[in-house]
Amino acid sequence: MSSKPKGRLFVFAAPSGAGKTTLVHAMVAKHPELRFSISYTTRKPRRNEANGVDYLFVDELEFMRLRDAGEMLEYAEVFDHYYATSRSQVEKHLADERNVILEIDWQGARQVRESMPECITVFILPPSVEELERRLRDRRTDAPEVIERRLRDALSDMSHWDEFDYVIINDDLDTAVADLEAVLAGEGDACSTDNVALRRTVARIVG
Repeated sequence: MSSKPKGRLFVFAAPSGAGKTTLVHAMVAKHPELRFSISYTTRKPRRNEANGVDYLFVDELEFMRLRDAGEMLEYAEVFDHYYATSRSQVEKHLADERNVILEIDWQGARQVRESMPECITVFILPPSVEELERRLRDRRTDAPEVIERRLRDALSDMSHWDEFDYVIINDDLDTAVADLEAVLAGEGDACSTDNVALRRTVARIVG
């Protein structure tokens, strides 16, 4: 007897400032059949962020309780705060034959690959380091020293792009969304990390 088909799990990661959140939300708005996994975090909400919509905001004690109970598919500490993916949320969507998007960092993506090796991983890059810095500064939500730290960490994060199945260069939002749609449709060869031309382009960006 064949097993019931499941949805597919897509894991998106990016350095801070690459536009990952904007891109993912644009995809979900265009394709409401996709399920966006809402992450746990111990950080405070930013302006215009809502609990249960952007993140599941919890304190550190509750975060550790959920972790110890096995509720987390992956977790990581980023900029002095914890982030995690709800295992039960992801498994329910997949069992309902829904394609699921995770928006996490490269450390979390590595953990998800270990638990669910069938997942499809996508790394999002800015078009240049200079553009990355401009985006971080234009946020106007962080102190200058925090921005400098985010930039240093982003440059380190970018070195992990080759661990992923696909790379999307987020220069123009509409183009990046179209590239992601191709990946989700199984037609993303141009964005594959096996693509020689893409590897040359990425090498120019990350140095």
